[in-house]
Amino acid sequence: MADLAPSQPPTQQSMRRGMVKQVLSGDAVVIQGTATQGPPPEATVYLSSVTAPRLGKRPTDTVSGTPDEPYAWEAREWLRKKIVGQVVTFIKDYTASSGRDHGKIFLGGTNVDNAENVTKTGVAEGYLEVRQGKVMDEYSQELLALQEEAKSSKIGRWDENLKPREVTWTIDNPRQLVEKYQQKPVDAVIEMIRDGSTFRMMLLPSFEYITLQLSGVKSPSTRAQDGKAEPFAEEAKFFAEIRLLQRDVQVVLESSSNQNLVGSVLHPKGNIAESLLREGYAKCVDWSIGLCTGGAEKLRAAERAAKEKKLRLWRGYAPNASSSLSAEKKHFTGKVVEVVMNDALIVRKDDGTEIKVHLSSVRLPREQGDADGAKPTGPVNRQFRPLYDVPFMFQAREFLRRKLIGKPVQVTIDYIQPRSEQFPEKTCCTVKQGDLNVAEALITRGLSKVVRHRSDDDNRSSAYDALLAAEANAEKAAKGLFSPKDKDRKDTHRIQELAGDAARSKQFLSYLQRGGRNEGVVEFIASGSRLRIYVPKETCLITFLLGGINCPKGARPGGAASEGEPYAAEAAQFTRSLIMQHEVEFDVEGIDKMGNFIGYLYVKPQEGGRPQNLSELLVEQGLASVHHFSAEKSGHYNSLVSAEIRAKNAKRNIWANFKEEPEDEEKRTQSDDKSERVVSYKKVAITDVQRGNFKFSAQLLDDGPKLEKLMGELREHLNSNPPLTGSYQPRRGDLCAAKFSADNQWYRAKVESSRAGNADILFIDYGNRESVPANSLAALPREFSNTGAFAKEYGLALASIPNDKDYAVTSDQALEQVLFSKPTAELNVEYRANGAEYAQVLIDIDGKRTDVGRLLVADGFALADKRREFRLQQLVNDYQEAEQEARKRRRNIWEFGDFTGNDL
Repeated sequence: MADLAPSQPPTQQSMRRGMVKQVLSGDAVVIQGTATQGPPPEATVYLSSVTAPRLGKRPTDTVSGTPDEPYAWEAREWLRKKIVGQVVTFIKDYTASSGRDHGKIFLGGTNVDNAENVTKTGVAEGYLEVRQGKVMDEYSQELLALQEEAKSSKIGRWDENLKPREVTWTIDNPRQLVEKYQQKPVDAVIEMIRDGSTFRMMLLPSFEYITLQLSGVKSPSTRAQDGKAEPFAEEAKFFAEIRLLQRDVQVVLESSSNQNLVGSVLHPKGNIAESLLREGYAKCVDWSIGLCTGGAEKLRAAERAAKEKKLRLWRGYAPNASSSLSAEKKHFTGKVVEVVMNDALIVRKDDGTEIKVHLSSVRLPREQGDADGAKPTGPVNRQFRPLYDVPFMFQAREFLRRKLIGKPVQVTIDYIQPRSEQFPEKTCCTVKQGDLNVAEALITRGLSKVVRHRSDDDNRSSAYDALLAAEANAEKAAKGLFSPKDKDRKDTHRIQELAGDAARSKQFLSYLQRGGRNEGVVEFIASGSRLRIYVPKETCLITFLLGGINCPKGARPGGAASEGEPYAAEAAQFTRSLIMQHEVEFDVEGIDKMGNFIGYLYVKPQEGGRPQNLSELLVEQGLASVHHFSAEKSGHYNSLVSAEIRAKNAKRNIWANFKEEPEDEEKRTQSDDKSERVVSYKKVAITDVQRGNFKFSAQLLDDGPKLEKLMGELREHLNSNPPLTGSYQPRRGDLCAAKFSADNQWYRAKVESSRAGNADILFIDYGNRESVPANSLAALPREFSNTGAFAKEYGLALASIPNDKDYAVTSDQALEQVLFSKPTAELNVEYRANGAEYAQVLIDIDGKRTDVGRLLVADGFALADKRREFRLQQLVNDYQEAEQEARKRRRNIWEFGDFTGNDL
């Protein structure tokens, strides 16, 4: 290679040394010099004494494309693979009139003497054709000799069977191309770097020319709207060029955007998208990051690293407030106690404090108004309620409520959204239940959407990419908010609002009473005993007051503000912790004048078992007292009184300063009564048994003939002188004549109440009651009103009915079955209480006189009363022993142990 050495060393102006950036054709090369500030200088040089076939040109809007000359692609590819990215030495031979520098390129070696002459290699392998000049020097002759050898061997361009490539310059349907390759890696050569994240490339071996945007990232544009490049655009472009331009890569086509394709570029040395992010030359973009083949996590991590170092695009980056939180404050566990709409939860931490957290990057379903943008309103006669009237708001809340209420969760604070004029400060978190991301589960079902953050907004969910992917899947499956808006879509929830409407509440009263226990969801806690319940069966929202108790009243807001009673807040918190947004059961006893329903509510224990009476739980915690007047009317009186005694003994809350009052007058009277028991049994016929109180009516057998005579005369008189229908107007307390529904015969009766055209009456000679039309009654002739009632009401002595409603029904049936099993009984009045006489009742069973009260106690259908009279102590002790035996043998009401709360 002595001919390569010039007679004089080449000057600095005739020799360049640099790295090959790009090969334009088989004989044209772009060489980069040494970088000083910014991208390095570039020079395009041409090989002298040779020519290469011309590559075809891509068509434009104004110029049609041209095809390749034979072997042009192969010549370009040979030179590209050989020298792109390599450091070469270029020695200029001359500068043409066009200004182009022509010369020789040397590869490798320490100097031009031991380096490879690229021109000679290209001619010898048939890639280049020698261009003969006017003067034939030794170098030209050597090239011609190499060319003759290539021709004779028919290699390279001298192969007669060569066919030029056929290039698809324009992709008419990018989506179809994506489907063609099915997201599998495709070989490609990067032909142009438009900016750091947008490339033009040739797919191989199909020769499809495409423009590709990197999925998940965006670099600054080199062609901004004002004609100037964005900051760091040229640096990002150079960063990508030195790594990818004219390199062999693989590309995964993941989607399309307009006429451009979106995908990932796979290079043996790594992912260019990650590198751009890591160096601060690009930012993540949310709309395509979920498409990234390598996953979004690596891209987010690379961007995070650049943010922490404040590199380039992130030079002014300021971390959000949550990043300054300690680990124990940023991550915590707790139990969900309330779901607020569908983007916020109230979580009780392990230390008992509560915090309101919002689901990060989750957007509430929007209110849908009229076309003119008017805010939607609720149905007629009801105010607008977002929970029920905004599409899919109720479904979203219900999903979260059923999934989370009362359940433990793990919370990670992602960011703290500052306070604004319209909204308070928000703590935005990722909430997980086990491995389930709650926000992702909500969005997967189409019940919420993802907030679209600005690219420079770091306040977003730590699982933001997963949320975007979940939203894309929900939209594809047309779920929830993404479902077609047709008439069959049930997106809102129609309810009937009964609060404050006494008339409508009365209409619903019978529905809520006749079905037994109702089921509902507690929506709001106003105080310890006042709450709002949504009843799914009737699709109504009611105000419910706990019966049988007095609960401390809280402070009333507004103009007539007043201080709350002691322990009102504690009672409200106790109730809230047990039932807020829980599914409960409740019985309705009645309504008040404001249309509020009154009754008893039952809490379902998390560990299972029988539902617990919330009124009793409040009383036992000392957060309420027993309201005796209303409680006595229910089957819960004994249990409420027992709970209050336990609270008083433990001095809980409202009973903290309780001092046991002196024994009341009734008990003192019982204790002071030292009289002997008087036994005087009377033979009676039991005529009626009441429900819920162990009371019954009886007639003396000796009065039987008198009663029959009186009834005969009454019926004869009224049949002979039939009363005019409607002529008698019944009033409470009146004695009247009434027909009994079972036999349509006249009897004497007493009016107990009369309203709305109906009258409640008591048949005074038999003790049974009925409700009849008021106009069916008749005035009682005077001669029949002077005789006293033949039936008298008694209470069963020393026995009381169970305080459980279900057990009370069974006990009523047992008493009725025993008393009616025999035509007669013996009765002895033992004591009087609250204006009523209580009697021991004996019946004959298998020839033995049997005490009915003791029998019920022994069989586990009644509780033994502890009277204090001296004369009754033998009976009291006998009943107590019977009760102890029933408890031990778990008979009937004792089947699950002691339900009264009293220890044995």
